[in-house]
Amino acid sequence: MSISPEQLRYLESHEWAYVSDQAAGVVTIGISAFAVEQLTDLVFMALPKVGQEVSAGAEFGEVESVKAVSPMYSPVSGTVVEVNSGLVDRLESLNVDPYNDGWIMKVKMSDSSDLAGLLDWVSYKHQCDHA
Repeated sequence: MSISPEQLRYLESHEWAYVSDQAAGVVTIGISAFAVEQLTDLVFMALPKVGQEVSAGAEFGEVESVKAVSPMYSPVSGTVVEVNSGLVDRLESLNVDPYNDGWIMKVKMSDSSDLAGLLDWVSYKHQCDHA
């Protein structure tokens, strides 16, 4: 899987979504390079569990840096089918590649219309440029 930021949909709170398996309705979710840059030195991440239900716009975990603890919000509703459990031991990979090695979870969507409410790359970049 090789994902570029232009292929993603975003929440205003800097989480991204990528439809990794269209037929199965599975979405890969992570946090953006902008979010990682703003948080600076990451020290901890609380991940969801496989089988956990998540709701669009609701908190599913948190990421902690030396500066702050920030909640992470799910861009879509559904069931967590996979978690990047190795990420918690190598948070530095988020600094290097938050869109490929730094993915957080995969969710089987319960409602694909959730994607329509997300920002595209141009809109998200505009938001970040004016933050």
